[in-house]
Amino acid sequence: MPFVQTVLGPVADTDLGRVMAHEHVFSLQPGGWMGTDVDAAVAALLPLRDLGFGTVVDLSPYGVVGRDPDGANAVALREVAVRAGLHIVAGTAVYLESFAPDWAREASVEELAARFVRDATVGIGSTSVRAGVLGEQATGLDTISPFEERAFRAALQAQRETGLALFTHTTHGTMAHEQLDLVVAEGVDPGRVVVGHLDTQLSADLAQSLLDRGALIAVDTIGKQVWDFFLGPVGGDRAEGEFAKQAFFRADTRRADLVAGLVERGYVDRIVLAQDLTGAECWMNPDTHGRLGYRYLAEVFVPMLHERGVDEDQVETMLARTPARLLAVA
Repeated sequence: MPFVQTVLGPVADTDLGRVMAHEHVFSLQPGGWMGTDVDAAVAALLPLRDLGFGTVVDLSPYGVVGRDPDGANAVALREVAVRAGLHIVAGTAVYLESFAPDWAREASVEELAARFVRDATVGIGSTSVRAGVLGEQATGLDTISPFEERAFRAALQAQRETGLALFTHTTHGTMAHEQLDLVVAEGVDPGRVVVGHLDTQLSADLAQSLLDRGALIAVDTIGKQVWDFFLGPVGGDRAEGEFAKQAFFRADTRRADLVAGLVERGYVDRIVLAQDLTGAECWMNPDTHGRLGYRYLAEVFVPMLHERGVDEDQVETMLARTPARLLAVA
């Protein structure tokens, strides 16, 4: 019988409800990516239950977006799950090289793969909270560093051993095909891989080319219309005065156009949706994440899809059936 590994234990794949497929429940405070605020997480997640959501996937790598460097605070996800009345599936991964803990940067492919497998079969770090998915495993902006390739290959080897789905992080949609090249090289079924953040490119041709290679894609930054390029930790020695930064704007109307177009082309069962909500970006998007939080996808974005001809059954496929298929293991 297929099951999904949650932080509270295995559940049937038929019991998930709608799924937020890429979130970070301990990264909700503006101004930073770290912390373990259970009360804030519960308050943010509670509205999801009234919108048909039963599951949240926390894809927080070691050391960033709410996961501490050794994974010990993953145990707090259990309290959030109980108090919010939601299933939470925890991921395991390491992020971009500039954010990765020292222990990860010093590890070999084999050591990293063994760590990910242990996270899935015994518990994340020193905890007994088992990972139910791999990811978000990251590659850089227009490049894959030697460390990032090592870590990506380790995640793929862990996928082969555990059967868990792998969710990736593309930095602003770049290196997506290079990620799939590694998937093929490591002998992993692309149908168990979700290439992340494709809506930061908004290219239907890029998305379709990945889908045609057998992978799934995530339109998972819904509501993050304004976004800074976070490519490394902010240092404390910056010079005083004006400075330049990289940022972009992507309209959610165009995200809806992208999804509706792919659905029309027959890819509805190969797309997952999420918000990737973090406090670091809430202040930049006051009318989306800042105002509605996790409610935005269901209350605003889904009606945009309906306006473009995506029916309710197709929405349920993207929000419920496909995530359940991905998260289930035998």
